[in-house]
Amino acid sequence: MPEKPVAVVLLSGGLDSATTLAAAQKEGFVCHTLSFDYGQRHYHELAASEKISRVLGAADHQVVRLDLRSIGGSALTSDIDVPKEKKEETEAATDIPSTYVPARNTIFLSIALARAEVLGAADIFIGVNAVDYSGYPDCRPEYIRAFEHMANLATKISVQGKQRIRIRAPLLHLSKSEIIKKGAYLKVDFSMTHSCYDPSPEGRPCGRCDSCRLRAKGFKEAGISDPAS
Repeated sequence: MPEKPVAVVLLSGGLDSATTLAAAQKEGFVCHTLSFDYGQRHYHELAASEKISRVLGAADHQVVRLDLRSIGGSALTSDIDVPKEKKEETEAATDIPSTYVPARNTIFLSIALARAEVLGAADIFIGVNAVDYSGYPDCRPEYIRAFEHMANLATKISVQGKQRIRIRAPLLHLSKSEIIKKGAYLKVDFSMTHSCYDPSPEGRPCGRCDSCRLRAKGFKEAGISDPAS
């Protein structure tokens, strides 16, 4: 039998990245998961990512430590309060919220690219979404296309013609409810996932931040109960 293809999967511990991992495995990839301890407000998502990787049967799980707190500029990496007031629809469509972490996906994808090159993996999976999301610029289709183009200019494995790097974003054009339905179909246990930007010390979701509201809206529209609520 031919060997299974290898992929690097960015795993945050949330429901989107868990569904992305399950989707990559469904395609037949041997998945190496990658998470980041980057100085975020809490570490519940890291515990979730380790459990998700283990339960879903990833080949291995690596946590890379970065100090984005020293750079700041985000409610997730500094002392800026996490916003918890619902925006007007027009404002939500144009404003980039304070929970945006400067260049985060570019940093994460760059490290995933290095990991993929070492593993000989042509595919990098990321759970970004451009439909029900908070307006982050590094979740847009044009960003994913641009990074993929750059990746194939920047790596030895591509320049020497051995293989072409692909940035895979299988949830990019799905609504949150569609992502939840896809995850349920793939038998993802959503009770393992963590989404809240500002949980209690015990890990209880606040229920009011953008991420909590998007999650609740998605489960409601999908007609599925959230086992983590």
